[in-house]
Amino acid sequence: MGRPELAVLGLACCLAVVSAAKLGVVPTEGGFVEGVNKKLGLFGIGGRSVDIFKGIPFAAPPKALENPQPHPGWQGTLKAKDFKQRCLQLTLTQLNTKGSEDCLYLNIWVPQGQKEVSQNLPVMIWIYGGAFVLGSGQGLNFFSDYLYEGEEIATRGNVIVVTFNYRLGPLGFLSTGDANLPGNYGLRDQHMAIAWVKRNIAAFGGDPDNITIFGESAGGASVSLQILSPYSKGLIRRAISQSGVALTPWAIQKNPLSWAKGIAKKVGCPLDDTARMAKCLKVTDPRALTLAYKMPLLGKEYPFLHYLGLLPVVDGDFIPDDPINLFANAADIDYIAGTNNMDGHLFASVDVPAINVDLLTVTGEDFFKLVSQVTIAKGPRGANATFDFYTASWDEDSSQEAKKKTVVDFETDVYFLMPTKMAVAQHRANAKSARTYTYLFSHPTRIPFYPSWVGADHTTDLHYVFGKPFDNPLIYRAQDRTVSRTMIAYWTNFARTGDPNKGHSAVPTQWEPYTQENGNYLEINNKMDGQSMKQHLRSSYLQYWTQTYQALPIREGGGGCCPPRTTLWAIPVPPSDDSEAAPEPPTGDSEGAQMSAAIGF
Repeated sequence: MGRPELAVLGLACCLAVVSAAKLGVVPTEGGFVEGVNKKLGLFGIGGRSVDIFKGIPFAAPPKALENPQPHPGWQGTLKAKDFKQRCLQLTLTQLNTKGSEDCLYLNIWVPQGQKEVSQNLPVMIWIYGGAFVLGSGQGLNFFSDYLYEGEEIATRGNVIVVTFNYRLGPLGFLSTGDANLPGNYGLRDQHMAIAWVKRNIAAFGGDPDNITIFGESAGGASVSLQILSPYSKGLIRRAISQSGVALTPWAIQKNPLSWAKGIAKKVGCPLDDTARMAKCLKVTDPRALTLAYKMPLLGKEYPFLHYLGLLPVVDGDFIPDDPINLFANAADIDYIAGTNNMDGHLFASVDVPAINVDLLTVTGEDFFKLVSQVTIAKGPRGANATFDFYTASWDEDSSQEAKKKTVVDFETDVYFLMPTKMAVAQHRANAKSARTYTYLFSHPTRIPFYPSWVGADHTTDLHYVFGKPFDNPLIYRAQDRTVSRTMIAYWTNFARTGDPNKGHSAVPTQWEPYTQENGNYLEINNKMDGQSMKQHLRSSYLQYWTQTYQALPIREGGGGCCPPRTTLWAIPVPPSDDSEAAPEPPTGDSEGAQMSAAIGF
């Protein structure tokens, strides 16, 4: 090839790069914003790109323990090119804080083709997990590679992706259980972000009438609570809950005042009057408030999850009633909810450390202690019945692997799987136009020091949903890219059409809708075919928890529990501790505290 031909080829490449569409400056209700346009493919050849906007304010800088307010706007053009700080939260050591009070910002990824800018794209809004105490809209950062970058989902599924921050810990969920501090500030932040997207996304090329919210762990529970709230009417078309729903025993705090008193005591606020307590807490240094709520790391009397107590509450307004009674609000919202097959492993390995050490054994006594703590509301009868039910299989296989798997299955069932099955059944029973799907993610974890029998642990689905195997091809295997491609295809097809099988992306097998009669669920892993569609996952365990266990009487002096259909188990709050902000034990007429939010780092 001579030099003229090379010149022509070079010019064609340049034209392909130049011709890629991009948004440039975009008008929003607060003012103009300008992001960056990232070219895709080698040297941008092919003309595809993604517009990225980071750090757009969706609310004013919030006042402590107050509902979010609209942003006043700005002059000129806002350069939306960098992630903003996460909301104020504890560091992992719990010795300090990180983040900012001024944190209510969102990020947007818009895929573009060669010629005209994208129009009328489906919109997917991510709600992160983190036990309602940790996390951010961008997620963990590994060498400037953020977990919740939306580029892979956006470009592979041809959808707009939005992530955002919401307030956490005491600043997001502290409540006195009455009008003085109603709580749910973090949920209201989430709602304000979703409403901002509804009003403004058309200017970015999105369809405001086709919004899907999706999230994991505490974010999955938040998704569920958002679609059950009457405030979401007309805002949300579809929703996906991963490893967390509103019916989990850690999604709603039944006894918020105990936790508020523990924090008030730490910072020197009055305890005897909620009006005086609230007034004092609102003027307390937000950093001191955040530091007043810590997790006990050693010498725990109860399982780890019991100590996470600052959660959403039934406030009579945003969450007007127990979630079990609110599913009619989601009657027209298409819904996917599912779990990982070993979601409980992360927590079981904290509660029973021998699980991850081959040289250590798990005994029947270890498991009985755990079961007793989880079923304490039902007393010895509940503990014995549950222990017998879960250990029946040990007669045939009493190996250490079998026993350790039983512990993991138990925590997976209690904290994730059974509540999700209940939520899916409630959604289907109340649905009008809405469709219902459920799944089990079983692609094994790749954490190197875990035993070989460990399946999909809590949070391990996140990497695949956000396309990390494509971002980091040297770290992941071909089979991981297969799983990631599959999940992005199902998720974005669902966002586009309400049917995970129909859309821009091919899927490995048909995902059939769930009904209570067929119990359909899709098992998602790297070996999917016609056999991946299955039915009635762990149905005998669901029957045990909803019928056999539920019929057992509450133990005498154990405190009241929740209405029978609401939750399957309740646990007293951990006792006060001089070193940590744990609440006082519940009184005999207390409803008891719920188990706390699972961490989705």
